[in-house]
Amino acid sequence: MTYVVVREFKNLLSFLTVLPVKMDNNLLSDCARYMFAFPIVGALIGFMAGVFGWAVYHFLPGIVVGGLVTAVLLLLTGLHHTDGLLDFGDGVMVHGTPKRKIEVMHDQLTGAGGLSLGILTMLITALAVGQINVNIIISAIIVVEVSAKFSMVVMARVGKATHEGMNTSFLSFMHGSQGTARLLVGLVISLAIAIPLLQWVGVIVVVAGILTSLVITFIAHRNFNGVTGDVFGATNELARLVSLIVLLAVVSWI
Repeated sequence: MTYVVVREFKNLLSFLTVLPVKMDNNLLSDCARYMFAFPIVGALIGFMAGVFGWAVYHFLPGIVVGGLVTAVLLLLTGLHHTDGLLDFGDGVMVHGTPKRKIEVMHDQLTGAGGLSLGILTMLITALAVGQINVNIIISAIIVVEVSAKFSMVVMARVGKATHEGMNTSFLSFMHGSQGTARLLVGLVISLAIAIPLLQWVGVIVVVAGILTSLVITFIAHRNFNGVTGDVFGATNELARLVSLIVLLAVVSWI
């Protein structure tokens, strides 16, 4: 039993990060079956980036720290989600049928829509991180990453696949008879991490990620007749951004 749990967690790490963790043949099936545990990996990513941010805050101005922490987050995830964000931007901006939009998303070239969305998302993310108080930066980055990862779990539950692909297994497990149970477990995990770290502010940040996921799912269904792997990646990046903005707004308000 212990071996199985370790194997599954290693596969999740291998799928969501660039950490030197050996994957096995059960990678996709394990990640799809235990997608509800994405927030745990998000917490680990957030912890590493947050500790880095806390350390460099003692030597560098906030705006530089924001850029560096954002870079660490992108590097830890291997820019996989960022690639999806760029493709999503291109697909949404191009005119045409859902089939045409999906073709543009799959194109290797990045257009104006993807480039603009990518630059704005990364820029505002970096500026937002740079405004976080050093006393809560570790907790804040952890909760924001938990929110970003859980947003993909939500999308897998409420979205439908545009075609057969790598994301199909994730949607299948989240839409099965135990889909709602898996979603609730993911929510409990997210709140169990967020509440001890940021109290009710953490709850609001997680809710912000959920709402972002629902909005992007709606946009994806309107444009592509469903969600793709690129849409999942875009959701992670945009949910992180929205969660950061909401966190700053709530903290400044209280």
